[in-house]
Amino acid sequence: MKIEILGPGCPNCEKLEEETKKAIEDLELKDIEVTKVDDPAEIAGKGVMNTPALAIDGEVKFSGRGP
Repeated sequence: MKIEILGPGCPNCEKLEEETKKAIEDLELKDIEVTKVDDPAEIAGKGVMNTPALAIDGEVKFSGRGP
C-alpha cells in the first residue's frame, strides 16, 4: 500500500504526516510506504486544490482538512 501526504509543508501538512505514521505504527501495519508530495504542480495534477490531502494507492481520500 502506498500513502501520499500532499501539501507544501505547512503545520497542518506536517501534523497529518505525523498522525498517519503514528496510526500505521499503532495498528502494526506492514508493507506501507508513506511519501510526502510537496510539488504544487503534482498536487494540482491529482485534483487537489486545498491541502493537506491524503491519497491511498493513488486515490485522494480527503483534502483541505485533517482526518
